[in-house]
Amino acid sequence: MDIKENHKKNTALLGWSLQAIEAIDKMGRPFVVVGPPEFQSFAEENGIQFVPWQFEAPIEKADELYEKLNKLQTKVVVPIYENTVEWAGVLNAKIWNNPKIFNKSLLLRDKGLMKRRAHLAGLRVGIFEEAYDKNDVHRFFNRINQALIKSDEDFEPIHVKPFDKAGTVGHIFVRKPEDIEQIDDVEFPLLMESHLEGQEFSCEAFIHNGKVRFLNITEYVKLGHSNFVPASPTLEKYRPQIKEAIEKLVNGFEVKYGMIHPEFFISPDGTVYFGEVAGRIPGGHIFEHIENVYGFSPYQAQILCSDPEATEEEINAFFPKEGVSSKGYSGNLMVYPKVRTVEKLNIPTELKEHPYFVKHDMFIPATSKVANRVGFGNHYGTIFFFGEDSKEIKSLLEKYEEHNFYL
Repeated sequence: MDIKENHKKNTALLGWSLQAIEAIDKMGRPFVVVGPPEFQSFAEENGIQFVPWQFEAPIEKADELYEKLNKLQTKVVVPIYENTVEWAGVLNAKIWNNPKIFNKSLLLRDKGLMKRRAHLAGLRVGIFEEAYDKNDVHRFFNRINQALIKSDEDFEPIHVKPFDKAGTVGHIFVRKPEDIEQIDDVEFPLLMESHLEGQEFSCEAFIHNGKVRFLNITEYVKLGHSNFVPASPTLEKYRPQIKEAIEKLVNGFEVKYGMIHPEFFISPDGTVYFGEVAGRIPGGHIFEHIENVYGFSPYQAQILCSDPEATEEEINAFFPKEGVSSKGYSGNLMVYPKVRTVEKLNIPTELKEHPYFVKHDMFIPATSKVANRVGFGNHYGTIFFFGEDSKEIKSLLEKYEEHNFYL
């Protein structure tokens, strides 16, 4: 098929994201959005080609969705959110007549499978096992502490998390045996893993034809609360080791096209440990930061790299040079109330007057009672920073994480 002719076919975005819709529209590529039915009227009013779909439906209904997209001459499907990854996998498998695409997408949705595959690919991982009840968690916790010869007053923590939830949803940090009793029996089975010390960070790797075309490193200041792009010089100096780990991940998981969002730990001696990997847009405003400092749209990059028909010329012309072409540092702090009920905002004047302060979107909620947190979700606004000094950005994020913005 002629490449120009293929570019006239539709790209399907799985999930409703105005940023992704605006990005592909600016590319001049025809597209269709597959999303929850409640967005249909908005799509019709704004001339957006739309297919209503509930992603909570059994994956066996993928044939029905494939037929709808096939009639619309869809050439590739791009996942936006965690619950669309396997749907994109099965649909692309049908479009490109390659069943392995679906099987590989399942690796990005099961944290137990991905750990094993990463280990087989030669990546360093912590100790991990599956748990089917609380007794399994107690045994794993005891074995880790026995192996490290820990005393009763100085426990080594472990992490317990669901196999298929996005990011930190359902993540429990077990510091002592009593914490295990907080786990609801309905949450099992779960993944258990040992605690890894070191600097945590994520990567956003854009891949086309099995090659890493652009690698961003996002430095986490506090997981689920704050991060900035690009990484500071103290982390950026490990780019060669990080790039090697990414290439092992790409080869081991047989990733050919699209974007992956893995998380790693790096020890003080420069050893890189694999945490987990996702195949969708990252949270934490990371895409916004990438665009702020590098000047390209990561949404467009994901769409471009997901297209097997994109040419080498298109790929090479799109991406800037890694690491050296960034303009400043872009970061954010996601704010969580430290009170049970909210009466007012408490925003320091010194914050608003700081030259690195960009904006905030904190608000007084309609309901004063603070909602229970799910993982690291349910934040009540974000503060955005931009500046030339990574140390100052990090200092601001650490300082204001301690501040009570809600009273």
